[in-house]
Amino acid sequence: MSTPDDRRVSSADVSSALASGIGGSRGLLDSGLPTAVFLVVYLVSGSQLMPSVWAAVAAGVVVAILRKVRGESLQQILAGLVGVGIAAFFAARTGRAEDFFLPGLLINAAYAAVFAISALIRRPLVGYAAGAVTGDLTSWSRDPRARSAATAATWLWAGMFALRLVVQVPLYFAGAVEILGVAKLAMGWPLFLLVAYLSYRIMAPVLRRDERADPGPTTEEIDSSDEEVTVVDPDAARRVD
Repeated sequence: MSTPDDRRVSSADVSSALASGIGGSRGLLDSGLPTAVFLVVYLVSGSQLMPSVWAAVAAGVVVAILRKVRGESLQQILAGLVGVGIAAFFAARTGRAEDFFLPGLLINAAYAAVFAISALIRRPLVGYAAGAVTGDLTSWSRDPRARSAATAATWLWAGMFALRLVVQVPLYFAGAVEILGVAKLAMGWPLFLLVAYLSYRIMAPVLRRDERADPGPTTEEIDSSDEEVTVVDPDAARRVD
């Protein structure tokens, strides 16, 4: 699998495609900033829930304004606000601060299932992400090496989402709000970037144009192509004689 113009697809390209597939870097900002604000206000206010919830909502509004200034669509802006709003609603409704993190846990569970299922049915999502970068969504599926690499990378993403659940779900049930908030932030951007890089390293051999597979004409072949080849017709020669 190769790109039309470049010999190598960068890790940034693959990371961008994967990020787009799971909500993009803006999606990470939408959840990361309100979570950080919620956690800071919760700690500073002495575990006061409602000030923390409203601060998180305000942070979500700020993100929405920034996205509007950048000219993004209303649908994208509303999607970010809805995410924050749902988290705030859960926490305010139950009066439990840990429920602010419940929607995020459910989303991670959904992503873990989707990535795992795509690998099990031999339609690994990372393959399609890489295909989006190279300009051909399905060429990788016809190459056993590319398909195996895409499957391995897809399992890596499923594992990342599952790891978040393994760490954060016990904290949620224990009501350890502060530690849960820190865990969510630590397993957000840093873990995402690490898994994106590892995915690129797995996919790199099949994203790189293999020069050995098509070495091009040799010097001898070029030289021989310049020589004229004269075909002598014996019958024509006898007719001349």
